[in-house]
Amino acid sequence: MFLSFQRLASLMLGSLMLSPIASQASTDIPLHHVDAKACKQCHEEIYNQWQTSMHANSSALKDPIHGAFYKNVIGDPKQEDVKTKKGKYPVCLKCHAPSAAIDKKTKLDANPAYAAGISCVNCHSFKGLKGSVNAKGKPNYGIDAYEIDSTSLHGPSGNTYTTERTPEGAKWPTPIHHPFPLAGNKAELFKSNDACMGCHERRNNMKGTPLCVTGDEIRASKSFAPCQSCHMPTVTVQKLENGKPVPGQFVEIPDHSMPGGHSAKMVSRGIALDMKTEKNGDTLKATITVRNRLPHNFPTGAPFRNFYLKVAAYDADGKELWKNYEKHPIKDDKKAAFWYTLGDEAGKPTSPPKATQVLADTRLKPNEKRTLEYDIPVNNGAKIVRVEALYDLLLPPIKAKVKGKIPDDLLRPKLAASAEVRL
Repeated sequence: MFLSFQRLASLMLGSLMLSPIASQASTDIPLHHVDAKACKQCHEEIYNQWQTSMHANSSALKDPIHGAFYKNVIGDPKQEDVKTKKGKYPVCLKCHAPSAAIDKKTKLDANPAYAAGISCVNCHSFKGLKGSVNAKGKPNYGIDAYEIDSTSLHGPSGNTYTTERTPEGAKWPTPIHHPFPLAGNKAELFKSNDACMGCHERRNNMKGTPLCVTGDEIRASKSFAPCQSCHMPTVTVQKLENGKPVPGQFVEIPDHSMPGGHSAKMVSRGIALDMKTEKNGDTLKATITVRNRLPHNFPTGAPFRNFYLKVAAYDADGKELWKNYEKHPIKDDKKAAFWYTLGDEAGKPTSPPKATQVLADTRLKPNEKRTLEYDIPVNNGAKIVRVEALYDLLLPPIKAKVKGKIPDDLLRPKLAASAEVRL
């Protein structure tokens, strides 16, 4: 279906007032070209949440980490007809910029819908999940994994809406007005993992090596909890009108900020730490238990995400006297490093695009509990022993390569959990 911006403006704001959206174009446009700002005019609270999400910031124009990889492997996201080294369309756009992928475009600043990353319309045009593999056994990446409705939107309410104005004085159950056709027959889809699995199911690189297998991890956990129960819980927020809070009025909505691995608060919900100690002469035996509380691996998703345990002893002034590693546990204390190791044909660690095999996976499995033991010297004035679980978006070698190219806060580890004993 094609929608006129003038039609949209008159439907949403009345014939006497044109929205800013109306000035962008005068011709009819495909549904997947609709700017998310069009949705803001009725769904301000949801729009504001979405703007802060990684979905809204998923494109190579907005996500510093993805942008750095994209520029290194693919090219300039502001250039058209950019190809991979093998002359292929970059499949990463099918998850990170689905509207551009539908049009087979690579110049992401050419259209607000391209630059928006994963916009309102991208998700709400889903009418089914085809799966991560097609009939020929080839992977379906991102938007290709879904059945897309090009004529109507869908949502979790179960209601059907009409584009016609509700007659004055009409009473429920008269169909509710909506500026776009909106079908109410896909409510179950938006309350299930299927809404997420097109991008988060299983992603292999071009060599067939699994990079992301969150879907497999969830199935292995046998959890009945859908992704939305953690990543889109119902929240109560202040009602907004024209960007201003309406005193005394609140709305309950699914959280469209969709927090995940970039959220320190979300990461801190993922694992639990416990430490028991026993004095033995000049040493303290510390038994540390770390448990994954999630129905998928911790961490999950991008293969360069990792976490590690820092175990340290301090004096009464907080001076560090002992630590379980010198530079990083990956080199100095492997049992304290939890990560996904990809390798080349020679069995040497390599980057995700070049990987031909998985060398090791020490991440915590769903609901897994793991125990580590340390003998810590305490005859040096130690008064505090502390363990911290530190979550990183990037592995140390990648950090070194992108330092100065992405914000420093993305390079700093997030505190996921901690425990301490005072002597």
